[in-house]
Parts: sequence; C-alpha cells; structure tokens
Amino acid sequence: MLTFFKKYKFFGIVFLIISIIIITIIYSVMKPKEVLRVYQPADVTAELVDTTMQYVKKYHTIADFSLLNQNGKTVTQDDYADKIYVADFFFTTCQTICPIMTDHMVKIQEELKDDDEILLLSHTVTPEIDSVPQLKKYAVEKGVNDAKWNLVTGDKKEIYDLARKSYLAAKDVPYEEYDLIHTENFVLVDKKKRIRGFYDGTDPEAIETLLHDIEVLKKEDSEK
Repeated sequence: MLTFFKKYKFFGIVFLIISIIIITIIYSVMKPKEVLRVYQPADVTAELVDTTMQYVKKYHTIADFSLLNQNGKTVTQDDYADKIYVADFFFTTCQTICPIMTDHMVKIQEELKDDDEILLLSHTVTPEIDSVPQLKKYAVEKGVNDAKWNLVTGDKKEIYDLARKSYLAAKDVPYEEYDLIHTENFVLVDKKKRIRGFYDGTDPEAIETLLHDIEVLKKEDSEK
C-alpha cells in the first residue's frame, strides 16, 4: 500500500493543485460583485433633506456650484469633473466634531495622496466668518494639500442649498432662514455626480469603510 502511494504521489499533488485552482475560479465566478448603492433623497432620513426633495427617488445628482477656495480661486463642478470625491460640511471655529472630521480628512488625503482620481471638498457653514484668509490659515494649520482638497466659502444660501438639496448632509434650523446644523457625515460622490455613500466622519472604522468603498467605486469605473 505504501508503495502504491509513493508511486502516485506526484499525480496526487498535481490533482490537489488543479482542484484548488478550479475551486478558486468557481468561487470567484459565483461570488457576488460588490457594488455601491446609489442614494436618492427618498432614501435618506427626512430631517436631512429639503422638503422640495424628500420624495425624489431617482436621477439625483449634485447641483452645479461656484464657490471660493482657501486660495481665493473659484471652484466649480468642472474642477471635479471625472473625479470621485469626498465632501463634507464644517466651520473653522467649531470645537466639537469638526476637528475630528478634519483630522480624518487629513488621513484620507494622506492615504490617497498619489491617486489623481480622488479629490476632497469641505464647505464652511459659516461663510460670514470663514473668509478666504480664514480658510487659508486653517488649511495651513491642518496641512491641506491645495491640489487635492478645497475648503470653500461663498454665498450662504448656495451652501445651504448644497447641504440640504444636493449632499443631504445637514439639518434645518426651524424659524431661522438659511441656517443649518451640519452633520458629521462624509459624502462619497462618483464621477457622475451621484451620492454613493455616507460615513461618520468622527468614526475611524467608518473612515476605513470609506477608503474601501472608494476602491470599489474605482473598480466599477474601470470595468465600464
């Protein structure tokens, strides 16, 4: 019996290797492809969505915008054309969640510093305080890479509308026109200006999920 096994040892090893390869191929074929959801206003809790948008169930995209960044440069949707980007809302004088969110944006910036497909976009919710010089000071303090990350200010109504009608990332303040409470959410936007994910910008695990989902989104684009 021992002689028999010695004689066919080579064939047994080859058979085992072939079996492993076949099983791996079958698993790869049968494994569901990971695809990120496309979010619509109707998918998001109503308190984060402007009343005019709450029942929109398809075709939602980020609206065009024109804002000023930390260098006084006008930033529009054209600057994000054919890019995947992460957006959020903050203000430079915030002492609660904003510093944590900014630190996590810095982490994302560092992780993806050599990836030209990915950009970052942070909107101030207090443009009356966060002037261009104030944003520049904040950007320098935080180590913002101007080529990758825009901190933007501008017309308060435009920023309010972007937060409530486009990014679905801020709560309305009752009885106060054009005021809002920004959430801790980071919003992942694809190359077609569609929302593909929301992530808690204060949670390190959520940031890891965001980085993973960016890779999923990149793979989706490459397979088209």
